[in-house]
Amino acid sequence: MLASRGSCEELLNPPLPLKLNQIHGGDALQLVPSVPDGSVDLIICDGPYGTQSHAWDQIPNIQEFNLTLIRMFSVKLKHGGALYLFGKSNCLDFIDYRPYLTLCSRIIWFQPNRLSQGRINYTNNYDIICYFIKGHRLRVFNLDDIRVPQLVELEHRLRCEKVPSVSNGKFSKTKFNQKGKNPGDVWGDIKQLTYKSHELISRAALNTIQKPEKLIERLVKASSLPNDLVLDPFCGTGTCPVVCQRLGRNFIAIESDHDFINVANTRLKRTMNHVRVPQKLPSSQLKNLLTHAAPLHN
Repeated sequence: MLASRGSCEELLNPPLPLKLNQIHGGDALQLVPSVPDGSVDLIICDGPYGTQSHAWDQIPNIQEFNLTLIRMFSVKLKHGGALYLFGKSNCLDFIDYRPYLTLCSRIIWFQPNRLSQGRINYTNNYDIICYFIKGHRLRVFNLDDIRVPQLVELEHRLRCEKVPSVSNGKFSKTKFNQKGKNPGDVWGDIKQLTYKSHELISRAALNTIQKPEKLIERLVKASSLPNDLVLDPFCGTGTCPVVCQRLGRNFIAIESDHDFINVANTRLKRTMNHVRVPQKLPSSQLKNLLTHAAPLHN
């Protein structure tokens, strides 16, 4: 029988092996299966790229690895829930993810400030963020929360809206929005961290591990609501948990490196007094989580 009172964590534990709003040490491939099926609203997966010399990035076949992740995540997501999968341009090559999730967009995170070291080829100046949803109808997309400044002057835009081919065409209902515009699928407005960035935890985490809070914040704001559950299977230095805590989202975070876990927990403590505390989940949602809790895997 479900308890009528108590915090979200109290009601989900011990049925939910991974406690809410904590960072858990271990291998994501072993721990994620213990998350209840159909319980997660958003997954932000900034895992291995298969391009670095670091031990944690030594993946023989990054495409097959990503397919394994997509297959595993699809079961955990609610219908309409979103997955953002970070990688390089080839991260989805030659794999069929369509039976599991629907690819909505490949967002290009453009970094013009990267060193152009290529001599016989074009230097890679971007990362890919693959945006998937479960099913064909997204659960939430908060466009107003992620709008960026308009680059076109208002007077010019208003003149364009009056052109017959526009006013009578497919996009006739699209009007100039004073709040800004859709950020599109090429993001050059959020810069990667540098050695001088105040939020950089360690030089060892630069570029390969730690992402800017503004970048993760855009993803969390766009594809989740307050009190939603966000899964971060490779949390690194804790950027996603920190953002979730600040925005009032529940999270389950996993990290295999104990040093990074300590750093991430320190960051969480620093933001503890300046955040919105996630509210209790509705009893119907709690009952669903408990009913469909996946068994622990040894």
